Order: sequence, then C-alpha cells, then structure tokens
Amino acid sequence: MLKNITVGDTERPVPRWALRLARALPFILLPHCLWRLPFAFDFTMGTVEPGRPPLAWWATPYVFGLSLVTEGLALLTLGLVSGWGEVFPRWVPFLRGRRVPPLGPLVATLLGGLVLFGLFGLQPLSWLGVLDEVGFSNGWWEALYRVCVSPAVLWGPTTIALGIAYYRRRTAA
Repeated sequence: MLKNITVGDTERPVPRWALRLARALPFILLPHCLWRLPFAFDFTMGTVEPGRPPLAWWATPYVFGLSLVTEGLALLTLGLVSGWGEVFPRWVPFLRGRRVPPLGPLVATLLGGLVLFGLFGLQPLSWLGVLDEVGFSNGWWEALYRVCVSPAVLWGPTTIALGIAYYRRRTAA
C-alpha cells in the first residue's frame, strides 16, 4: 500500500531520515491500533477495572473509527515528504494547483505534535509509577500492553520533527 504512494518527489530533496520516518510512522502506530480493536468487542485484554459499566452501543464503531483516524493521520504525514504536500490538489476549490504555504503545515504539525505528546508522551511516567495506570490481571497482559502502546509515544515528536524538516526544506534559500 505505501509502496504506491510517491514520496520524495519534491522541489528540493527530502532528507533520508525524514523519508524513512514518514514511511515508518503508520507501521509504528499499527500495534497500538491493533491493541485497541478487541475492546470494541468487550474483550478487556487482561485489564482489571472493577465496577466497569457494560459496553455502550457506540463503542464498537468508535474504537474502529479511532483506529482508522489514527492510521489516516499517520499516512497524512507522508504529505510532508511528498510533492502532493507542496501543491494543493485539483479537487480543492479556489486553491487547486497553488503552492501550499509552508507555514500552514508547520503550525498544524507543531500543534498536532504537542497534542499527541500530551496524549501519549507522558505514558512512561505511568510505567514508573508517577501517574496512575490501569491494572492488569497478570504480567503477560501488561507486557503486551507496553509493547503495543509504547511506540505511540514517538508519534508527537516524529510529527514535530517532520514538520520542521518540511518547513526548512520549503523555505531554504
């Protein structure tokens, strides 16, 4: 799937690290999305939550939608290393064919990266016992949780780094 998305076809050359990171981001987040899916069917993945209410009717589409949005946003970062991230596509009214102002994607990636850091970046503090963490029925479930969820900690910093590289490349003299 990612093989068919053209990357690196930009006005100025994209750093190799940025190309690799942008291509890897959807795969970095995939374990987190897969960890989330069993919860849609009320399978708690070893979590212990006393007094947990029954699953609401909207939980299944919400969990699937959240995973799709996560992967979609990860794929959207490919625009930061692609030609289609430098020029508005034909289907955008009034802007089609015009250059994307570099400040727009920079602000979006900085704000998005900070939000993502707020959501996932503090996760290691819960592992150290500083913040509360959900309990698990045994150590295997907890280990699986940490293996699946810990890569999401990289999402915010990766987005910010790709946004800064995009802005530098587009505004270089």
